[in-house]
Amino acid sequence: MNTNQFGKKGWTPDSIGNLNGKTFVITGTTSGTGFEATKILLSKGAKVVMLNRNPKKVEDTIASLKQELGNDIDVTNIQMDLSKQASIKKAVAEVLKMVPQINALICNAAIAQVPKQTLTVDGWESQMGTNYYGNFTLQALLFPLIEKSKGRIVTVGSMGYDMGIKTIKFDDLNWDKDYTPNNAYSQSKLAQIMTIYELQDRLAAVGKTDVKAYACHPGSSRTNLINTSGSFMMKFIFNLMKLSPLTQSAEKGAYPQLMCATEPNLDQKGFYGPTGTSNWVGPVGAHKIEPHAKDKAVAKKLWELSENETGVKWNI
Repeated sequence: MNTNQFGKKGWTPDSIGNLNGKTFVITGTTSGTGFEATKILLSKGAKVVMLNRNPKKVEDTIASLKQELGNDIDVTNIQMDLSKQASIKKAVAEVLKMVPQINALICNAAIAQVPKQTLTVDGWESQMGTNYYGNFTLQALLFPLIEKSKGRIVTVGSMGYDMGIKTIKFDDLNWDKDYTPNNAYSQSKLAQIMTIYELQDRLAAVGKTDVKAYACHPGSSRTNLINTSGSFMMKFIFNLMKLSPLTQSAEKGAYPQLMCATEPNLDQKGFYGPTGTSNWVGPVGAHKIEPHAKDKAVAKKLWELSENETGVKWNI
């Protein structure tokens, strides 16, 4: 067992200093880990730009943040639907108008366990289209400003990356054959994580060390993720699981992304999350990542395919 570099208790937000003058852009903040991460960043004095698709939920979120932290917190929302490329491009244009710097982009939003094969408006299987292509485009388009800010890209993956077919199904990316909610979800999260390690290699190859890219996951947190998109049975099982000791609070689930967004000199090669039972719960730190998530040939092929599919090129 690796010893945790942050000691027995693992990393906690006590390590975060004053964030005055820092700007964080974070997706999916109306509930769960995204909400908790936003709250902690604001409590440390950061400016937070939230990207969410549901204006009503956003209103409630901002109201509850102000109620808890006071009216002078610096928080705004830009409407964005991660499953639609046009919506992402529109939101990016607004972000670039609104902020002169991004210290970290935290890609927290995701959908999971969609019961039947569904395609996005852009023609991709919905979990791949949202969790993967959505983030690929968002990160690529905000990259120039993140680079200028010497900032970070943090992708919130999932231990689900290790639960499906453990590679990218290039011959049937939309799962026209053999669709299962879990395999499609797992592949979208694997793709998300893979691309972060591929990005690290690409940045290193051209000597761009000012931008850092991190992969993490929340462990097994009591959030709404499955409730919003999963089947009845999946929701039933998941809600029972929430009562078990193998889950932790959404606040603890937010620690890995906060650490990756703020901790100085954090090694990019690590995969960060809870280090206890099955990496579901426990002190937060770096832990093992399976070799298939760093398969260079697959990652390179996926990157090239993604630039073709989205029509978005990274300016590296």
